[in-house]
Amino acid sequence: MLTCKELVARSSDFIDEQLSLGERLMVRQHLLFCRNCRRFIKQMQLAQATVRAMPQVPEAGSEALAERLARERQGANKP
Repeated sequence: MLTCKELVARSSDFIDEQLSLGERLMVRQHLLFCRNCRRFIKQMQLAQATVRAMPQVPEAGSEALAERLARERQGANKP
């Protein structure tokens, strides 16, 4: 059976469905017995879903906002 450390090392490939059948079975077996790793995999899946839901193109005006905030921060740091 896999250790928790080995499962973490394979977690991205598991979530992306890039493991062989044997590796998937080993991961699933470990998840049956390890609550912490089940929680870890769920968190990884949620993070992946959140990133995929984000817009790929920056929203209009975001560059101007970032520049304005940088200028304001620089002004606040001056004595």
